[in-house]
Amino acid sequence: MTELLPALCLIAVPGRRRLTIDLCRDAEKRGYAGIYVPSPFGNMSMCEALAWQTDKVVFGTAIAPIYQRTIVDFAQSAAMMHEVSGGRFRMGIGIAHGPSYVRMGVTPGKPLADTRAFIEKFRAETAFGPLPPIIVAALRKRMVALAGELAEGVVFANASLSHMKQSLEALPAAKRADPDFFIGNMIPTCISDDVEAAKAVNRRTLTSYAFLPNYRNYWKEAGYVEEMDAVEKAIAEGRRDDVPKYLTDRWLADNTLFGPAARVREGIEKWRAAGVRTPTVVPSSAAGNQLKAIEEVFATFG
Repeated sequence: MTELLPALCLIAVPGRRRLTIDLCRDAEKRGYAGIYVPSPFGNMSMCEALAWQTDKVVFGTAIAPIYQRTIVDFAQSAAMMHEVSGGRFRMGIGIAHGPSYVRMGVTPGKPLADTRAFIEKFRAETAFGPLPPIIVAALRKRMVALAGELAEGVVFANASLSHMKQSLEALPAAKRADPDFFIGNMIPTCISDDVEAAKAVNRRTLTSYAFLPNYRNYWKEAGYVEEMDAVEKAIAEGRRDDVPKYLTDRWLADNTLFGPAARVREGIEKWRAAGVRTPTVVPSSAAGNQLKAIEEVFATFG
């Protein structure tokens, strides 16, 4: 059973940070494949807590935006977590997206060039001890190929199941066959017997991503040209409230998991069959907050 469990996404929101670490320890005892922490509310800090507060579960950032800290600061923190955890930490990095650049007050360069430069400079920091494996966040094929060239893994978020085989073809065959090369996807998941309510939750979750050009370009590559053209037309005409109605049920089922527990479990296996070694549940609930969502995940997977 342990081998069949997915990984889990958890965020330590203000006021629930200690409780979130407790949930991570519970997930470790249950045998989840990993804990991956997105950037809101300080994921490097949460991962440092996990280095001390867990014993065997693999954990990592998914992702730490490369513009958020200096490379020296990243390297010092990453080396600390790598050593303290006994090598369980994974340094997931990515370029993030437009709204985060505003929050960070940075002007990004070219995504591929900036990611390559970050990895090279990060690895050149040798004064702090051994560094963890690097996992590169990717959507389109050129970034997937860069992950295969320079990193120890690739992580997608909100990817399309129907397009995953084509995306992974950008990796060298040896990396696709290497069980130590991380291949993950962060999958928005809502578990509920009320399928329509679960769909509505996931559609709300992904609506903000539909406003991001990099995601729209990816979904066009994945075959959703008509949907993304309609979204772009609505944005251009100032009809922002209309965007969700162009995120069709077909598109939603290809990018998220929703519905009763058995259906979600079957969905995880479909992602594995598509080549994603570490499907990662990003839980939301139709009946409550993140705590309720985690309760539903634990009930579904054990």
